[in-house]
Amino acid sequence: MIGPPLEPFPDDRAGEKGIDASRERLRAAGVEPHAWSNAAGDPYAAHQHVTTKLLICAAGSITFFVGPDEQPVELMAGDGFVLPAGTWHAALVGPEGCTCLEGHR
Repeated sequence: MIGPPLEPFPDDRAGEKGIDASRERLRAAGVEPHAWSNAAGDPYAAHQHVTTKLLICAAGSITFFVGPDEQPVELMAGDGFVLPAGTWHAALVGPEGCTCLEGHR
């Protein structure tokens, strides 16, 4: 479940899988997408960004741990969120790896 400080991705296309669909959704939201992929079980240490991140999981899955309480937010292919600037987050890639696209504003 996506809750504060995250917001669901701002469109009605949740569940649309794939890189092309994710790229279209991000561009429609006004950001230029960048794709990245990781293997199963890859971790990301806690960090923050100076910009707002719009992110969509295009394939596989990834769990983000958001805020000081490390609230888990699992994204499956087609799911996305808006992460406000300055929000601490970490992540763990799911059992089949993941490909995500993101843009910043």
